[in-house]
Amino acid sequence: MFNYLRKRFTSHIRERSRRRARLVSKDGRCNIEFGNVEQSRFVFLIDIWTTILDLRWRYKMTIFISAFLGSWFLFGLLWYVVAYVHKDLPEFNPSINHTPCVENINGLTSAFLFSLETQVTIGYGFRCVTEQCATAIFLLIFQSILGVIINSFMCGAILAKISRSKNRAKTITFSKNAVISKRGGKLCLLIRVANLRKSLLIGSHIYGKLLKTTITPEGETIILDQVNIEFVVDAGNENLFFISPLTIYHIIDKNSPFFHMAAETILQQDFELVVFLDGTVEATSATCQVRTSYIPEEVLWGYRFAPIVSKTKEGKYRVDFQNFSKTVAVETPHCAFCLYNEKEAKAKEKKGYDNPGFVLSEVSETSDTKM
Repeated sequence: MFNYLRKRFTSHIRERSRRRARLVSKDGRCNIEFGNVEQSRFVFLIDIWTTILDLRWRYKMTIFISAFLGSWFLFGLLWYVVAYVHKDLPEFNPSINHTPCVENINGLTSAFLFSLETQVTIGYGFRCVTEQCATAIFLLIFQSILGVIINSFMCGAILAKISRSKNRAKTITFSKNAVISKRGGKLCLLIRVANLRKSLLIGSHIYGKLLKTTITPEGETIILDQVNIEFVVDAGNENLFFISPLTIYHIIDKNSPFFHMAAETILQQDFELVVFLDGTVEATSATCQVRTSYIPEEVLWGYRFAPIVSKTKEGKYRVDFQNFSKTVAVETPHCAFCLYNEKEAKAKEKKGYDNPGFVLSEVSETSDTKM
């Protein structure tokens, strides 16, 4: 009993570790990291716009808040310095006829409030710049221009983050498993994909990459070697009418990397099938890409997808997403090689010819031996 539990636990841990070793997760995130990069991190600051857009929300909001608070406090210090140099502060006991650079700045707190009011253009009217100081006028102009730049950049980054087509890709879903069964007399690998919104993806294109480790004839080991996988639907693989769930399929012929796999050996293979869907969002005209992946444990041999689209009595088409990833076992050849050999054998039988000149003569055997 103990050995059985230990074996089950070991196989479970091995299976979990294998499931984690995938380049692309089910939701499309890439599991890869870069090490020993010779280029400096400064190159990411050159393209600061893309760097800000790629940041996570918590870091982006931290930069957003820090940019405004930092600029307000920095200019607050500068306004305090101007008031201090011009001796406008109460500790200098200015005379009654003294005209300050900025009215009603009594300390660092009031200087910070004036900086805030200036940059966000609140304009309470209690504190204002006078015409006595050219330095204060220049500082007011500089802060106003810089404030507009900071406001435009940060608000634009937030808006671009919200409206990125990456969020649209979250409403495109793939089936949990891929299946292998016969379709149109051919052995095919099938995957189901659905658009959860009624708005279409324009110019959609579906393709795949098979990632595996290969060894070249020269003895070089290539990790994550990429092999193209062509996916089609009945109407073609481009300009899809993506209003209802589609079943895309890859024909397993002699040029397919799945041709030499069988139902008994597919779980022993080491590969990852990455599926891509590219399209243009109808509402924003922005391009987006949806990704998912399948490992050998997620490819079911001898199954097909359950029906998902039906027609109601009112004449409407209904999509039942409860059956979206549901599969049904069907009779399927255990390998593509056997299927095509069977077809070739039947074709050769049909190509047989009869020879009308052939006559079968019966020869009677006689015994010449005498006793």
